[in-house]
Amino acid sequence: MSTLAAGPRPSGTLSAEEFRAHFPMLERVTHLAGCGLAPRSTALDEALAEMLEAMASHGAPWHLFEERTAQARERFAALVGADPEQIAVVPNASVGAYQVASTADWTARPRLVTTPLEFPSLAHVWLAQRPRGAEVVFAEDPEAYAAAVDTTTRLVSVPMTAYQDALRMPVAEIAGIAHARGAEVFVDAYQAAGVEPVDVHRLDCDYLVAGTSKYLLGLPGLAFLYARRPEAADLDPALTGWFGRRDPFAFDPRLLDFSGTARRYETGTPPVPACYAAAAGLALIARTDPARVRAHVQELTARAADALRAQGESVREIPAARRGAHIGLLDPEPARLAEELGRRGVAVSARGDVVRVAFHYYNHPDDIASLCKALRECRSR
Repeated sequence: MSTLAAGPRPSGTLSAEEFRAHFPMLERVTHLAGCGLAPRSTALDEALAEMLEAMASHGAPWHLFEERTAQARERFAALVGADPEQIAVVPNASVGAYQVASTADWTARPRLVTTPLEFPSLAHVWLAQRPRGAEVVFAEDPEAYAAAVDTTTRLVSVPMTAYQDALRMPVAEIAGIAHARGAEVFVDAYQAAGVEPVDVHRLDCDYLVAGTSKYLLGLPGLAFLYARRPEAADLDPALTGWFGRRDPFAFDPRLLDFSGTARRYETGTPPVPACYAAAAGLALIARTDPARVRAHVQELTARAADALRAQGESVREIPAARRGAHIGLLDPEPARLAEELGRRGVAVSARGDVVRVAFHYYNHPDDIASLCKALRECRSR
């Protein structure tokens, strides 16, 4: 294996080789689909086995389930530089976005600025606020935010890394513009958390959402919502449940008291298997150095883009410094090509007009060679 991201490794952190060893499936599958779903790890297997054993040994081990949910919350908070009381456990990023949108009063400041680069599910949540008075405006590219955000803007939504082409957005710069004009900032870090440093203070965001099923090495069904000042929202959340209460175990059906922490955005019972998986994945991520992971991934995406172009493939042009953890391979039939590659043991993820080729700390240059070989076989047909 080639050594990427050379230089001194922080004490106690895993090397790329040590990290890869936690994913035995990579010995038989070239996994380049981390932007869609994480590969199976030994940590995941152990966590799910622990959950099943708890069910067999305790019958109804809800106290253990609650402990693992709290552990996942704490580990995500540590990853993004937040306090656990600023983190809500939600089913997915869309619910997180809805909870934020539902607590905004659009009367005095109706404008909501987003972008076509946004993952559609979040954009749909924003568009659904129009009956409540929101005026949704799309900034076509990062440079267009400055003109789109004005003094009537209530919320500015920006993905940290665009889901389709992996364009990294200048979040802190956009946040500076938004705050100068009195708006709050919502960041989708789903395609960034786990493969580069994510710090809510450096981003200067008011809200941030990220899920566990991709680069955070967990399962679908769980996401985290960071809220800088959860108690300062205009309104209480429109969607709620017993975990949004100050004391969920008071079991008082007549009392609707919202927690003073980010738990006010939570609803019903969280998905227990996904919480176990999240805690395990985040523990594994915590043993890496985010800056080193970013350098490793950046070098692999550059190598992959060069190798693909060298054999005649078309790759979406993104400057290396502005590119996230995947590259976009252009193809007339992305879904069909992804299926063909999958049959050859190369997992990728198709979106729109591209096949997304994603890299994590567990990938190495041999994966690029496997991809190129499989592509040649597909094209030869």
